[in-house]
Amino acid sequence: MRGPVVAVTGAATGVGALLTARLAASEEIRRVVAIDERRGECEEAQWHILDVRDPAIADKLRGADVVVHLALDLDLGSEAAARTAYNVRGTQTVLTAAAAAGVHRVVLCTSAMVYGALPDNELPLSEDAELRATAEATGVGDLLEIERLARRAPRAHPGLNVTVVRPAVLVGGTDTALTRYFESPRLLVVAGSRPAWQFCHVEDLCGALEYAVLEKVEGELAVGCDGWLEQEEVEELSGIRRMELPSAVALGAAARLHRIGLTPSPAGDLAYTMYPWVVSGSRLHDAGWRPKWTNEEVLAELLEEAAGRHTVVGRRLGRKDATAAGAAGATVALLGAAAVVRRARKARRR
Repeated sequence: MRGPVVAVTGAATGVGALLTARLAASEEIRRVVAIDERRGECEEAQWHILDVRDPAIADKLRGADVVVHLALDLDLGSEAAARTAYNVRGTQTVLTAAAAAGVHRVVLCTSAMVYGALPDNELPLSEDAELRATAEATGVGDLLEIERLARRAPRAHPGLNVTVVRPAVLVGGTDTALTRYFESPRLLVVAGSRPAWQFCHVEDLCGALEYAVLEKVEGELAVGCDGWLEQEEVEELSGIRRMELPSAVALGAAARLHRIGLTPSPAGDLAYTMYPWVVSGSRLHDAGWRPKWTNEEVLAELLEEAAGRHTVVGRRLGRKDATAAGAAGATVALLGAAAVVRRARKARRR
């Protein structure tokens, strides 16, 4: 069979497992090499069990034409320093090993979050828009460093092409600060903000990654549903009412709650629910790719996945906790408590 030999890291779970199965079933792919710390379910793939930070990965990549690197830790519960060490060192090792093994293309997956959520962002952003995110949101510092590695790699390893795929809010068996936003009994809206919601279903992300693997498109690619939803549309479609708070209260409370360990999400995550970071996806569209899912359909799936979960300011509660506290009341109470603590400390300093 003609077609590329493709290696996928992080192949046992999540997007990696879905992509591995998709590529293994494709008549355009000659063979799939699956790499992870445990074996996955795809029997058609050739499995190698190892940590992507192990330099021995170079031997496993020999004979591959393309590597799709999906072995990233973006878990909200991971310790930040360990997460960064895994994500950055893993990407460095894969890029170096791919070049040493004669691989000609590496596909990396970050997030459209790297553009930053800012009040003056254009709607939508082009792929060439400046990456203005900061490291204040969960995992975004790691993603920005991966973007820097991607841009340096072709200079450090002549002949190695690097494609970066940046999905919008990823939905489909995912757990992030942004998907947890829809597990709350009230949608927190910061006064004066103008959110714009764009989603990306994992199936569409896999389709975009396959386009990159088959070299139908290259460079820096943004992927998501066409268009976006305004906050009012999200509230109407979800049936979840808003809770509007002043910016100082919301951001201050989020920072305080994260600092004392009550929530896994730092205050920086809140910006992505305040300001737009919608992407156009023009390069994929020009290559003939189209999303199979709409924003409305993805939101409906996300709400179905969130059913029965209770989240307060990014922190999941057990059913008993949520029932006893009254989730909406708990949100107000936590935010209010942080504000009271802050005011009391200011008063003492005076």
